[in-house]
Amino acid sequence: MRRPVTRRNHSKTIASLGFAAALGLVLASGVSPAAMAQTMDAALARAYAGNPTLNAQRASVRATNENVPQALSGYRPRITASADIGASITDSNIPGTVGVTSRLGPRGVGVQIDQNIFDGGKTRNSVGQAESQVLGARATLRNTEQNVLLDAATAYMNVLRDTAILSLNRNNVEVLEEQLRQTRDRFQVGEVTRTDVAQAEARLSQSQSQAILAESNLKTSIARYRQNVGVEPKQLAPGRPVENFMPKTLPAALNAALSGHPAIIASLHGVDAAELQVKVSEADLYPVLGVRGLVQQRYDTSTFGDNRTSASVVGTLTVPIYEGGQVYSRTRQAKETAGQRRIEVDTQRDTVRAAVVSAWGGHEAAKAQIVAAQAQVQAAETALSGVREEAKVGQRTTLDVLNAQQELVSARATLVTAQRDRVVASYAVLSAVGRLSAETLKLKAEVYDSRKHYDQVKGLLWGTQTPDGR
Repeated sequence: MRRPVTRRNHSKTIASLGFAAALGLVLASGVSPAAMAQTMDAALARAYAGNPTLNAQRASVRATNENVPQALSGYRPRITASADIGASITDSNIPGTVGVTSRLGPRGVGVQIDQNIFDGGKTRNSVGQAESQVLGARATLRNTEQNVLLDAATAYMNVLRDTAILSLNRNNVEVLEEQLRQTRDRFQVGEVTRTDVAQAEARLSQSQSQAILAESNLKTSIARYRQNVGVEPKQLAPGRPVENFMPKTLPAALNAALSGHPAIIASLHGVDAAELQVKVSEADLYPVLGVRGLVQQRYDTSTFGDNRTSASVVGTLTVPIYEGGQVYSRTRQAKETAGQRRIEVDTQRDTVRAAVVSAWGGHEAAKAQIVAAQAQVQAAETALSGVREEAKVGQRTTLDVLNAQQELVSARATLVTAQRDRVVASYAVLSAVGRLSAETLKLKAEVYDSRKHYDQVKGLLWGTQTPDGR
């Protein structure tokens, strides 16, 4: 016959659960603190360097950079070479003379140069539009970087949270298994009824179900971590909030976000590009002035041995008169698009403002929840200890003990979740303000400089190979 649970056994059980809860976020990877290897900063640095979404956006910026040399080509000459060769037969039959048959092989080569002088400002505005597109792409890249880092930080903390909750649930299963064994022993000696045994069995089954669900949630979080960081989570160190980088007050956060958030900056550059597109379209209504130079060498033009060299320089002026209304329609369309881009700036400002307020509120709530959850855990521990003591003298039922045990587990799970929420919320505030970046976090990763590729391709005059070797 098993002995009833003693005070010493109760204290050991409570201490084991308290240790698991206190170190829930530290031991979420299943290793001791001394064996920790991967930190939050290391995970974020890995995501910054290798996340496919971020690398794809960097490639998009490099592709956008090529718009600038394409626009600048409007200032440069167009040089074309041509060659032709043929055969001709001419029969001459003049009365009173002998007929003559002439066989020639006319051929020639030439080089033509066309230089734009004035195109109604189309090239100038196209260059300005391309540069605005580059600046907008860089801002979009910074915003994508923020989203990737936030997703990686969230995935990191989710793994810690779900592993801690799984540990709590597994520990709870062990405690309830011991509780069930002791309840059955007491039932054998007539201290409790069959109902108490059934209640202990039901609560054990519930805890086993919760452990299975917690394990499933952990697998999902691990998959998300692998998606965002690029590797499986192993030996994760505890995450810490980045509150030192946050603005001190909500008004300061709003001012910083509305003046410097990359999503807003990208929208403003989108307005500039759209307004310049109006001028580019209007330029097709203006005259085009240019100069054309031509050098030709002809052979056997009219008679055998007739070789000629010619060169010419001609000024050209093209004045559009009517093109069916297409240019007018494109101009009106560009104006409407510019109006749409201006409205989108207001929409983006409202979105950023809402994100800042929401993230700030979530961070403040998480901090308050941690304080409340800590008090809840302490109270639940005291209540469980008291209920167990009272149950031993018959003042509490088995169900009371099981309920107190469940409340303690729930309180510790709430504390773990609140700790996770505080860390994630601090990163969310930085992202909403527009300051979540590798530079701000001082990550040990090579910072991607989008200007380097721009400087490499801006002045390229020829060549199809990209600066990175592709």
